[in-house]
Amino acid sequence: MSQSVTRLRDLSRQQVRSGFAAWLGWLFDGLDMHLYTLVATPFVASLLHTVVTDKEVSSKSSIIQAAFLVGWAFGGAFFGRIGDLLGRQKALVFTILTYACFTGLSAFAQNWWQLMIFRFLAALGIGGEWAVGASLLVETWPKNWRPWIAATLQCAVNCGVLLACLAGLYFEDDGSHRLIFLVGILPALITLWIRKAVPETEEWEAAQHDTNKPGIMTLFSPEVRGVTWRVLSICAISLTAHWAFMFWQQRHVRSLPEFASSSDAVKNHVAVVSLFWVMIGSLIGNYFCGALAWFMGYRKAIALMFGAYFISMYLCFMQTWSYEVTLAWFALIGLCQGVFGLFTMCLPPLFPTLLRTTGAGFCYNFGRIVAAAGTIFFGLTQAGQVGDYRSALFYAGFLFAPAALLALLLPDEREA
Repeated sequence: MSQSVTRLRDLSRQQVRSGFAAWLGWLFDGLDMHLYTLVATPFVASLLHTVVTDKEVSSKSSIIQAAFLVGWAFGGAFFGRIGDLLGRQKALVFTILTYACFTGLSAFAQNWWQLMIFRFLAALGIGGEWAVGASLLVETWPKNWRPWIAATLQCAVNCGVLLACLAGLYFEDDGSHRLIFLVGILPALITLWIRKAVPETEEWEAAQHDTNKPGIMTLFSPEVRGVTWRVLSICAISLTAHWAFMFWQQRHVRSLPEFASSSDAVKNHVAVVSLFWVMIGSLIGNYFCGALAWFMGYRKAIALMFGAYFISMYLCFMQTWSYEVTLAWFALIGLCQGVFGLFTMCLPPLFPTLLRTTGAGFCYNFGRIVAAAGTIFFGLTQAGQVGDYRSALFYAGFLFAPAALLALLLPDEREA
């Protein structure tokens, strides 16, 4: 791909369409993945026919979230392989249809384990879309644009979460909490356009002439396994802490002393607003992290931001703050979350073309299996058994310290 492209108007029609398709896919990723976190407590309580303070609600909702994260991991590996075998465009369509269909079906769950199955299946598509969309843009957009592409794609996820927040506000007084999942069907509509307008990448097409196509076990071959193990470790540790925050911060806000006697509607409202502040901070953080990567390279930028994430979590949960102060800390934590956008453009180029979506999807999403175990751990210990969500999040934040050190083991390249 030519590196002479310096302005948006210099981009080809293929680049524009590929970029827009990936951006929309990530937008609806963010929408579908966070619809559940907004209504997890009241919805699971209604499925269990109990009150939201019942310990069973915490344990079952954390198991459902863990199943979602496991599905995300398997989806990243499965659809990543599909993307390498059938092409980026076809795989993108399959992933979007998968998460749209099963997110919509979540509205019809009659008990907690049915909801768990639907969330697991929806996550297969969400996890796959990350790897496919990232490889699509790596192979079509100029290399020197990658830090900004990563920031823009991550912003699509944040915008999707903001859409989920709007849906949460709209349905906050709905006692069943079911209708919000029907919003997740909307992404299916864009697949018709993608199938017609987005071409396959030239790099993938050219690679089809290679008769020696790598299998998934090539990830652990002597030539590749060094990168594979490093990325697996970094993603596993950081995503465990990240998803502990993204899931349990809702319960932390609901449990603040100032809302102890508030109605469920009020608690739903403040939980949605808190996530809104996280996303606003993240929108800014995406481009802040992109600028860091442009100036100092991916390795140092990722290590620095993981260190900042650790400090922010430490300060936020070292004590119980007022709701207003908590929102300010959440915005800062959101800014630190921009670090995950860097993985979008950093990871795929580390692997050969016909192993690109497989490698990036497997390594990044494997961390979600570990994160799933972490979600259950925090749900069954401090958070679930004694309702101490602050302490659970405080200790989870310490995982970002070793993640920052491990990030220094990534290849020292300004452009991966």
